[in-house]
Amino acid sequence: MLRVAVIGFDGALASAITGIIDLFRLAGVSWARIHNEAPAPLFETRLLTETGGACRCINGITLVADGRWDTDGDADIVIIPTIGALIDTVLAQNPGLIGWLSRQDSQHTLVASNCTGAFLLAEAGLLDGKEATTHWGFSNQFRQRYPRVYCRPEKLVTVDGRVACAGGGMAWWDLGIYLVERYAGQEVSRQLAKAFVIDAGRTSQAPYSALQTKRYHNDPTILNLQIWLDTNYARPISLKDLSEQSGLSERSLFRRFRTATGDTPTTYLQLLRIEHVRQQLESSRQPIEDIIHAAGYEDVSSFSRLFKKHTGMAPGAYRARFAR
Repeated sequence: MLRVAVIGFDGALASAITGIIDLFRLAGVSWARIHNEAPAPLFETRLLTETGGACRCINGITLVADGRWDTDGDADIVIIPTIGALIDTVLAQNPGLIGWLSRQDSQHTLVASNCTGAFLLAEAGLLDGKEATTHWGFSNQFRQRYPRVYCRPEKLVTVDGRVACAGGGMAWWDLGIYLVERYAGQEVSRQLAKAFVIDAGRTSQAPYSALQTKRYHNDPTILNLQIWLDTNYARPISLKDLSEQSGLSERSLFRRFRTATGDTPTTYLQLLRIEHVRQQLESSRQPIEDIIHAAGYEDVSSFSRLFKKHTGMAPGAYRARFAR
């Protein structure tokens, strides 16, 4: 059986630990039981901590460990769950785990993280030069702290070599389904998703993200420009207009805007318009064409393609899913 080591630490999100363990332990089991067949478990899972003692999760639940990661951590898959406590605090409290993780980049072990667990992988250097994702709400903090990582917060799951990352919150089930498929095959993965009633077709966390996170930076000039854009996004705006409004040269504006927000000014303006359309699709029954025109776009088809690129859904599908 394939060995899975789930790493526990104080302040972790309990559901990201117990949920992923459930998925692996019941792969080849739940579907068989539903159909009165003999179960065929495929994965052996262990919860490992620094001392082998219990870990106290952010919700107050204490989980009993099966061993220590430094002596019992030889596994085919190592999984780092979500950091539920303050990220800086957890990183500071776990230098031993970070050092151990830095030595896991081998040919036989796949290391994976869920949500903010990616901070531990990045701190260990496992994500340098690689594509990764994390919770969309912490992506700016992640980018600023780890500039050598290619952060893709719109993605639900990223895989780069022997390292995999899942996005926010409950994305552990998407990660788990992916890993079961990778190691046990598509049919087992499909059966597991059906048994757990999981939508295995999700690929993006963009529909859940908020543009507000791109304001968590320390450049007041760029922040003032973002505030100005809040009320002027619907009008035709060029890079020259933004340069004049900010008092920066176009070159300086481009550089500082990207450093502060992670996006170019043009991309940010597109996202701002998309955010307006999203809010209107959620809260109003205006015709979609009228909403798009009010956001500054005349070509509905062109904007719909742009909207789908950034949210993973066409405007109509987005409204059907998120309308209040």
